Amino acid sequence: MLGSRYAQRTAYSFDPAAEAAAATDAILHDTLHGERRGVVVDSPPGAGKSTLVVRAARELAAAGRPLMVVAQTNAQVDDLVLRLAEKDPRLPVGRLHSSEPGAFDPALAELPAVRTSAKAADLAGMDIVVSTAAKWAYTKVDEPWRHAIVDEAYQMRSDALLTVAGLFERALFVGDPGQLDPFSVVGADQWAGLSYDPSSSAVSTLLAHNPDLPQHRLPVSWRLPASAAPLVSAAFYPYTPFRSGTDHGDRRLAFGVPSDGSGVDRVLDEAAESGWGLLELPARHTPRTDPEAVRAVALVVGRLLARGGAATSEHSPDPAPLTAARIAVGTAHRDQAAAVRTALAELGVTEVAVDTANRLQGREFDVTVVLHPLSGRPDATAFHLETGRLCVLASRHRHACIVVCRAGVADLLDEHPSTEPVQLGVTVKFPDGWEANHAVLAHLSEHRVPWRP
Repeated sequence: MLGSRYAQRTAYSFDPAAEAAAATDAILHDTLHGERRGVVVDSPPGAGKSTLVVRAARELAAAGRPLMVVAQTNAQVDDLVLRLAEKDPRLPVGRLHSSEPGAFDPALAELPAVRTSAKAADLAGMDIVVSTAAKWAYTKVDEPWRHAIVDEAYQMRSDALLTVAGLFERALFVGDPGQLDPFSVVGADQWAGLSYDPSSSAVSTLLAHNPDLPQHRLPVSWRLPASAAPLVSAAFYPYTPFRSGTDHGDRRLAFGVPSDGSGVDRVLDEAAESGWGLLELPARHTPRTDPEAVRAVALVVGRLLARGGAATSEHSPDPAPLTAARIAVGTAHRDQAAAVRTALAELGVTEVAVDTANRLQGREFDVTVVLHPLSGRPDATAFHLETGRLCVLASRHRHACIVVCRAGVADLLDEHPSTEPVQLGVTVKFPDGWEANHAVLAHLSEHRVPWRP
């Protein structure tokens, strides 16, 4: 079966720290000493992408090369500034923000070497200036920066890259090719197949025009446990495989309160043992906010907390309590997330992150509970088959992922094969959502527990 086959270790010795260090050294060498105008880095989930961005920025600054950093959201920008300040509190960092109130994290005001401003001129002379692509698009400079780092480059549309490309001479592009594609509120069929399709990712367009740019990949996920990395790698990254930075037994999830024998508790025990759990509800076509599935999700979270979960990992030999802040619930739609929040509130559960895959992207938790995007649906639309959506939902956890889903999804997939038109000149994304869903379901079937209300 898929799970047992992917769980096998390869025969050769694999040192994750050494492999990751070698990849990072090669990336930094091309960034600091290469002659090409761009360097592209593919990063799987939890591979230390932000760590790489921070290190590259610090080394460029230390070499006397001031740089700009481009991120996609304000939260990402603030996180990078905080990480830079944590690594080097005396490093001059500028946070370029909009003129709207509350445009940046108030914590930045407490950092002595960080300067915030809505005007780029106020940040002149800073070693590093960080902002969103949207803010950089309206920024003018007298001389372009020698260097730039573009974070989450696969989630940046190519038209956004075009608006900032004149601000720098050379750039390091870092991103995760398996996550959600760039979002566009308008159709882009008229540009499909063209090398300058504005809805394509910045990396896709960059490589279409510069196919000889150096390309690297980070080979190790430090987030995903040994139980999850093989499946996520095979299902979503077949051409850029990666390994877990930990081995089987390095992490452990245990409960202080014994199981009560219910389906919910049994799926928790299965997830604690194997890293995966599928709580399967009876097959049925339901509204999007399926009340029974929402209740099941809430009960899973409630029992995770009530049973006194504790996580042991390579970070500490002592078990750390599984708190609400270390649990996330992932859904496909905002109304589903809202329904789960209401159900959790009725159980008195707060502080659990409940959101869509788009908003959970980039975040990390000990345990995730996922409402499967195809659960209870009568059809399989392109939105629900989006490869990146399932990849995000299945790759946020350090210990275990529990999926709540109605039976019959495999049959649904077989009844609704992909009928998207083939467009000339468009690179087919592989694996597609249909194949990725089948791969994940095949693995989850080994960890299935029936739901008995």
